[in-house]
Amino acid sequence: MKFPNPQTLEDIAKILNCDYVGHAEFPVLGMNEIHVVEAGDMVFVDHPKYYEKALNSAATTILINKQVDCPEGKALLISDDPFRDFNTLTNHFNPFVAGNKSIASSAEIGKNTIIQPNVFIGNNVKIGDNCLIHANVSIYDNTLIGNNVTIHSGTVLGGDAFYYKNRQEGFDKLLSGGRVVIQDSVDLGALCTIDKGVSGDTIIGEGTKIDNQVHVGHDTVIGKKCLIASQTGIAGCVVIEDEVTLWGQVGVTSGIIIGKKAIISAQSGVSKSLEGGKSYFGTPAEDFRKKYKELASIRLIPSIIEQLKKGKNF
Repeated sequence: MKFPNPQTLEDIAKILNCDYVGHAEFPVLGMNEIHVVEAGDMVFVDHPKYYEKALNSAATTILINKQVDCPEGKALLISDDPFRDFNTLTNHFNPFVAGNKSIASSAEIGKNTIIQPNVFIGNNVKIGDNCLIHANVSIYDNTLIGNNVTIHSGTVLGGDAFYYKNRQEGFDKLLSGGRVVIQDSVDLGALCTIDKGVSGDTIIGEGTKIDNQVHVGHDTVIGKKCLIASQTGIAGCVVIEDEVTLWGQVGVTSGIIIGKKAIISAQSGVSKSLEGGKSYFGTPAEDFRKKYKELASIRLIPSIIEQLKKGKNF
């Protein structure tokens, strides 16, 4: 998430009422999570396990809960609670603005696009040409939709990330300041839920087709010409490369990569990154042929036990 206007280290420190290490005029251009940061961004870290990763990331400003040596060319913001302060900055630079009509005045809708009754379109949404948005679709603030997109009833674009910190008093929510981006010629079935990024974008690539009742978690990037069948659940920060097929009820864990042209059979559970160009099945998902050989071997176990009971040798 880029700030509307460039900030300085001192500007951010004043908003957070915290100390800083670095030049007061050091530029801070935005804030992002570790997996999407770039030069000029701020990242937060609140656990020693991740200090080194954050300090050595592309981020040039680190919001951290301990005084540490500042890497050359970077700056630090010293906070007693970086998670809280990250939320403070999201609220400051990208506050929630309540809608007061079904289609916000700031929304932009392209030529020949059809909006069916009872659709909600939030602030600063942009929808391209020749789209069809069916009844009861909800499109939250700042969503971008390309040309020739079809979205069926009940789908929600831009819900909050499922991202919480477990505190003694309960779960503390990390606020979402990112977007959903739907590229050209995408079809979304009924009752799909596409969560926006925490600070970056959740992206559905050009030509991808998604069936009914599919969930896509925050900051996930789905490539071009993918097919995703119904009741599939994809966690946050997943990368699905071009021309991947996920059949029904596939579950995908967070932070992994599924390679180009991979095929995942129905009811499989993807718990690690998978190489492209192969077919997978099972939980955990593995090479299709290998998995079926294992299942065939398992089916032989009762007969092997029976033979052993009869004292036969193998």
